Amino acid sequence: MARSTVPRADATGVAEAPLWRAAAAFRLVTVLYVVGFQLVVQDRYDAPRLSWLFVVVTVIWSGIAAVSTLTTPARRPVVVADQMMTPALICSTLLVASPAWRQDHQVLPTTIWVANAVIGAAVLGGPRAGLASAAVMTAAIAVVRGTVDGELWRDSTGPVLLSVGLALGLAARTARLARSRLDEAVALAAATAERERLAREVHDGVLQVLAMVSRRGHEIGGAAAELADLAGSQEAALRALLSGSATGRTDGTADLAALVRAAVGTRAVVSAPSEAVVLRASAASELAAATLAAVDNAHRHGGSDVHVFVLVEDLGDEVMVTVRDDGAGMAPGRLDEARAEGRLGVSGSIVGRTAAIGGRARVDSRPGEGTEWELTLPRTAPTPR
Repeated sequence: MARSTVPRADATGVAEAPLWRAAAAFRLVTVLYVVGFQLVVQDRYDAPRLSWLFVVVTVIWSGIAAVSTLTTPARRPVVVADQMMTPALICSTLLVASPAWRQDHQVLPTTIWVANAVIGAAVLGGPRAGLASAAVMTAAIAVVRGTVDGELWRDSTGPVLLSVGLALGLAARTARLARSRLDEAVALAAATAERERLAREVHDGVLQVLAMVSRRGHEIGGAAAELADLAGSQEAALRALLSGSATGRTDGTADLAALVRAAVGTRAVVSAPSEAVVLRASAASELAAATLAAVDNAHRHGGSDVHVFVLVEDLGDEVMVTVRDDGAGMAPGRLDEARAEGRLGVSGSIVGRTAAIGGRARVDSRPGEGTEWELTLPRTAPTPR
């Protein structure tokens, strides 16, 4: 099953925490700058006492916003309120300063403090929210200063705020995605460890029983051979299932070559491309199970001295797995006879599995010349339901 690429809420909160701490520290520095700037320019305002009132409001709101974003998981209301409070404080400059002053100097409560609202929007909502907030603040400053014309582009306020919104928005989004990927990797590692533990337990019990039934059934022959084929098929499927989860990827795909190597182990010599042969995970698991069934079949009927070779090929529009052995081979029509007799072990585990995922299986075998299976799967094969 493909995992979602949307960061989970818990991962988002953990990833954003350092950014919110940095934003709170920046807000504290800007508040100190606001107070210092007020001490320098208070006598130049038309209403210095009123300007101090707005500075006090700025300090109080800064404390509320900083503490809330650090201690409250639900930061959206604080950020939204900040988007309304900041333009209001910018517009308060109209009440305390003359038009000439506003045109040549910073607005209340200083441009650098205004950047806090842009930072909050960017961290919470990403680059788009950061840019939107920066545009609103730039427009409010331009209206208060009376520079809604060509003079607007002679001031660096707008470009600086837009750059802050874009850069921090991208940083926040990257941090969230990185944290989400890390959590997925940790979860995958835990699942793999658990699957390996279960695999060891299953190997010590179920797999050994299936292997013994398969071996003894073929030794006895007759009706027991059909049971042996079924036991061998289930053993192959279970081995592929246990090995397949360890090679899954976070996007619902899997490396077929890695699955095949894990499934067949030392039973065959596997050759594959150096790069991953990527298929959807369900199809790759089934194709690996069919490959393992072909390898087991070669060992079952080829004797102890048989050599098995597996070749995994990525042909672009399709992938092909070739299983070849140097065993005794089989007579033409042997599979058809087995199918007619109701013995569906090879047909079900190799031909049936490959056909079920939209692929095809072809066998070429002659007495004394070994057997070669070709399992081919188009990349556009429909997903089984």
